[in-house]
Amino acid sequence: MTTLGFTVTHARDATFARGLRSFFEYRDLGIKHATAGHIDAHVIRAAAGTDFSSQPHRHQTTFQLVYVLKGWIEFDYEGQGIVRLEAGSCVYQPPEIRHREVGHSEDIEMLEIVMPADFNTEEVAAVVD
Repeated sequence: MTTLGFTVTHARDATFARGLRSFFEYRDLGIKHATAGHIDAHVIRAAAGTDFSSQPHRHQTTFQLVYVLKGWIEFDYEGQGIVRLEAGSCVYQPPEIRHREVGHSEDIEMLEIVMPADFNTEEVAAVVD
């Protein structure tokens, strides 16, 4: 059946919850459930009143894409150095690339698509340019 997994979410019904990083809130877009855990997609925004802290880490993924909807964010990527993403910027993070967040605006909002939906994050030694 071609409708298996079909899902729709609307901004008017959006709820955000704390997730992987305590200084961000995540809006589940229903993709993890619709794809039986193969893919996850969510909107991430800054959590008001929380301090940001990011250690170098890597994600055990097969695909990870971040598209900035609003504001800005900076990452320090292995082999790339500091990269600033602003509204309209998109980054593909190759599997297991070492990175850390350097900072973000108070109004940051991003769309993240990642495979698989459940993945491990491992803290690592400092990012190497």
